[in-house]
Amino acid sequence: MSGSEFEDELEHNLPGSARTPMARRFRGYLPVVVDVECGGFNCATDALLEIAATTIGMDEQGLVYPDHTYFYRVEPFAGANIESAALEFTGIKLDHPLRQAVAELDALTDILRGVRKAVKSAGCKRAILVGHNSAFDLGFLNAAINRCAIKRNPFHPFSSFDTATLAGLAYGQTVLAKACQAAGIDFDGREAHSARYDTEKTAELFCGIVNRWKEMGGWEEFEG
Repeated sequence: MSGSEFEDELEHNLPGSARTPMARRFRGYLPVVVDVECGGFNCATDALLEIAATTIGMDEQGLVYPDHTYFYRVEPFAGANIESAALEFTGIKLDHPLRQAVAELDALTDILRGVRKAVKSAGCKRAILVGHNSAFDLGFLNAAINRCAIKRNPFHPFSSFDTATLAGLAYGQTVLAKACQAAGIDFDGREAHSARYDTEKTAELFCGIVNRWKEMGGWEEFEG
């Protein structure tokens, strides 16, 4: 199925009269911000070490906001590659006694269950990943889902919202820390490269850009 056919099928399954404001805003998709920390850059061979996901809500004025965050430290899958440079960059210590990592399947099962619930509550048909350099996060998410043989993936398989691109347009900045600073969002570099922290900051950035665009008159479809 091509990208246009996938989206046409999704839209066909959303009767216009039944659409919620969130579904109207993003054509039936619920934005869910995802960040992963990994053992390298190759999603097929390198370990998934942390994953966080923040669902996005919408208030009565049509403004979006970060809703609920799920976060897990993940045990490397059997045979996974882990580059020492990646651990040095992220600061992840695999042998830390308080790491409390769980298996990929357990982490994904809980996160995807929460995402499916949020999608249904928002009146949407599917989630769409939001990430800073989103292709990286989507690649690792899809690879982990395939390894775990999870059949009901709530995310669009290849489309995403990239806040690096959006922030470049809105603020002239593509680095997460600098984009947050330009948007007036506090950012602590000491906390960076934690999946939870980066996800929540990316969610703030995404919501700020979407809401700014609405307030500038860029989207007028919302009806209270």
